[in-house]
Amino acid sequence: MGFSGFPDEALIFYEGLVADNSRAYWTANKELYETAVKGPMSALMDELAPEFGPPYLFRPNRDVRFAKDKSPYKTHQGAYVQSGVEGVGYYVQIDAEGLYVAGGWWASGDQIVRYRDALDDDTAGSRIEAILAALPENLLVGGDRLKTRPRGTPEDHPRLELLRYRSLHAGRRFEPEPWLHTPEVLGHVRATWRALGPLVDWMRIHLA
Repeated sequence: MGFSGFPDEALIFYEGLVADNSRAYWTANKELYETAVKGPMSALMDELAPEFGPPYLFRPNRDVRFAKDKSPYKTHQGAYVQSGVEGVGYYVQIDAEGLYVAGGWWASGDQIVRYRDALDDDTAGSRIEAILAALPENLLVGGDRLKTRPRGTPEDHPRLELLRYRSLHAGRRFEPEPWLHTPEVLGHVRATWRALGPLVDWMRIHLA
């Protein structure tokens, strides 16, 4: 079946999970999760796959082995499309507060070195500055960021603020509105991902 929107029960499910993040709640409401959350998200990603690529739906369970917060379940359902490079791609999630749509770079490791090398290059560095400046105002830039400048970076580096990032992405939060329960969601996600295409492409090229 095609994507028809996220039912109101999806938001209700996550409102309940926020209030009672327990195995008992999950077990009692697992069928609701499958029909109101996972099913619609899978259908949405199937619709987007021909343009953006094969999707990955994140598991609902949290990895609590090294976490102070031992809550067993994520309070959102996320889905992701990788754009040729690990940690680079497009993201969407549904939760009690509505819809969040984003794109960019989420990984770290050796990619930080390649990211900073690209920013040191005037052509590549100027290009990402222009891409970020051209993003619609409703797309907010974020990511893991150093409080100080990277070691060995001069104080007068022209792209010092960008060099602080250890991951970089942009996204938009859509508050719950009637269209969330309709196929219009597909258009909003597609348009947002298209707007983020230049940022994702820059990351894909320079972080590979």
